[in-house]
Amino acid sequence: MDRPLRVAALASGRGSNLAALIAARDAGRLPVEFTLVGSDKKLAGALAVAAAAGIPTVALNPKDYATRAEFDNALFGRVADSGADLLVLAGYMRIVDAAVVAQWEGRAINVHPSLLPKYRGLHTHRRCLEAGDNEHGASVHFVTAELDGGPVIAQARISVHPGDTEDDLAARLLVEEHKLLPAVVGAIAAGRLRWQGGPWFDGAPLKRPLSLTEL
Repeated sequence: MDRPLRVAALASGRGSNLAALIAARDAGRLPVEFTLVGSDKKLAGALAVAAAAGIPTVALNPKDYATRAEFDNALFGRVADSGADLLVLAGYMRIVDAAVVAQWEGRAINVHPSLLPKYRGLHTHRRCLEAGDNEHGASVHFVTAELDGGPVIAQARISVHPGDTEDDLAARLLVEEHKLLPAVVGAIAAGRLRWQGGPWFDGAPLKRPLSLTEL
């Protein structure tokens, strides 16, 4: 590709993972161009993060649409219109219609706060603690119609300490997420990570999740 990778992001929250991507770009570690940041919440912090960085934004209200599919088609249509090569779900908290997801096969990734396939969905830190795990982590995976079920690209791991709370885990893990997501996007931008009917890395099918040091 003789131009920067064009990246759009969707986020529902404060936008810390988006901020990590922007910071990596600004530091020269991530050769990408951000085309759009979208949200299902007009007051999402991620929109302010994007606007401060000069990235176009859009917020659509799901309540303005008769069905989830109509909303998803509208929002993802705006992403497509932005010319994005890659869509990053960076704290986007809605389940997306399967037919809409299918249009982005191999071109959309998500960051999730667990060591997938463990703890898909919500409350991952709580579930990790309740299970008595001694290890927790974050995963970046390709997005498929199955909730948090697409092929895992890479994972970051942290130890669970005695006395840890959900907030403790969340705070420590976020530091690792902010390294992991830019590293994966960077591997895609560099052509090292590709989708060829499944994830390929450095010219071979990806057999297991990568660690941060391998990216």
